[in-house]
Amino acid sequence: MSSDPIHDWTRLRAPDLAAIEDLAHEAFANLPLAFRNLCTGLVIHVEDFPDDETLTEMECESEFDLLGLFRGIGLAQGGEVATGQMPNQVWLYRRPLLDYWAEHEETLGHLVTHVLVHEIGHHFGLSDDDMQAIETAVEDATDA
Repeated sequence: MSSDPIHDWTRLRAPDLAAIEDLAHEAFANLPLAFRNLCTGLVIHVEDFPDDETLTEMECESEFDLLGLFRGIGLAQGGEVATGQMPNQVWLYRRPLLDYWAEHEETLGHLVTHVLVHEIGHHFGLSDDDMQAIETAVEDATDA
């Protein structure tokens, strides 16, 4: 076995909540400015799993069914912020994300970006094509 820690699988651990949160904030920072401007005040949360109330509300069969969730008022719903209203928030769920990542051929960073863009995008009335263009712009920016 190699002494190089990057190639020594005996030393690697699954990313913790803080690592996923860092990935999410990095992904958000790489989103196009126009998209980020739609998200002023957005709060990103990372939890291991959705809580029982969320699982019931979203009609999930398993705690692994939900990768992320947007809660708040998007532009598609009027978008006006009222005094005392909670900020728009996105939850990313670490264990379901890691489970999905383990079974697919994409990087964890790409997956976190994808879920983040889609959770925000659907609630701001963006089409799948719009969100794909945003993800492509992020990939182009991070590859440069």
